[in-house]
Amino acid sequence: MIRLGRISYVNMAPVFFELEADVEEVSGVPTELNERLIGGEIDLAPISSIAYGRHADRLRILPRLCVSSEGAVDSIQLVSRAPIDRIDSVAVTPESATSAVLVRVLFPDAEQVTLEEAHDADAKLLIGDAALKSMFEDPTPHHDLGRLWLERTGLPMVYAVFACADPPADGVAELETALLDSHRRARAEPERLAREASERYGYPPGFLARYFEKLRYRFGPRERAGLLTFFELAADVGALERVPELRFLVSEAVEA
Repeated sequence: MIRLGRISYVNMAPVFFELEADVEEVSGVPTELNERLIGGEIDLAPISSIAYGRHADRLRILPRLCVSSEGAVDSIQLVSRAPIDRIDSVAVTPESATSAVLVRVLFPDAEQVTLEEAHDADAKLLIGDAALKSMFEDPTPHHDLGRLWLERTGLPMVYAVFACADPPADGVAELETALLDSHRRARAEPERLAREASERYGYPPGFLARYFEKLRYRFGPRERAGLLTFFELAADVGALERVPELRFLVSEAVEA
């Protein structure tokens, strides 16, 4: 049985909507799944893009799945008391490696501190369900990092890739197809998806319907270009030693 990681945020609902596969689900925040995949505790997981960049020689990417947005994503927010052009310090969440590097790329001169030091920082980075909740409850200005990335590069931002160890466990390629089929069913029944996700995560169905429309799970040419651009800019700010090759699980699937 394949050990499949699942990010514990609502953004995974469309991919796991009606997953028809015999797997052992392992839930956790992105940084936890990063460590478990690299450590061999799970076989396949959506991991932080930057985690793949740092361990590309040991991993393979599923060629048809990612988590991305072209513009605002809602679930990655920089909450700032200071004007956006005067942010000198950012308190970052420990839950996402990619988002912390994205802040370094977009605000290269800003010092990064822990969330415990948020009261002294100009801004704080929130991701996932905490970011979505903050948009409802906190009147402090919020800046969507997906929107800021698009304004800078003109490309989608890939927050996570689905990666497996190299060599992969038996059945990983078939599991990718099952995840894609689950996503297709979710897209075919958006109202049901929003309703069921609302029951599980507690957000209003209408809000979730709009949120799911902003997320992209297909790993197409523009997403790959966006990911490589992110790696290049991450290397520029010292977050990567070098720009890695995108090592896919099945090259034939990429060509198709």
